[in-house]
Amino acid sequence: MMPMSDRLPAPADDFSLPAVDEQMCFALYAASRAITNLYRPLLEPLGLTYPQYLVMMLLWERGECWVKDFGSALQLDYGTLTPLLKRLEARGLVDRARDLRDERSVRVTLTAEGERMKARAKGIPEAVGEVIDLPEDEFEATRLALRRLTANVLAGQARPPGAVEEETTTPPP
Repeated sequence: MMPMSDRLPAPADDFSLPAVDEQMCFALYAASRAITNLYRPLLEPLGLTYPQYLVMMLLWERGECWVKDFGSALQLDYGTLTPLLKRLEARGLVDRARDLRDERSVRVTLTAEGERMKARAKGIPEAVGEVIDLPEDEFEATRLALRRLTANVLAGQARPPGAVEEETTTPPP
């Protein structure tokens, strides 16, 4: 009986792709899922999802926040933020109020209950940090590299191989 490899060779006439576990996108996806799953049992007693926890953390940090600021700080769009904030408001954790000068702008503040939840969330970042188990300098270097990667991806645009870029010069008159 021949030993089986978990990688089959690509057919001779096929082009090769890097293995899934060698691609950055998969490493980021797997790490993101692992971290989110790590938070789940820590947030369950608070009745928060991970995105709701991020919103609450930003409010605990700033005291109040405009909806557009949540979007830019947390990389969340209005379609995600609006129902999320409505659920937090329905639970009595936040208040939302439209700006009297510009009704399109909504300011979000913590209620007393939302403020009290901060004490119940104490220790969550440390618990996650213990499981991540990286030395402080490596942890910080990884965080900064991921922020740079995010900025680069948000500023760029992927093009399929062989795609022709549009001409950016104007034709002569």
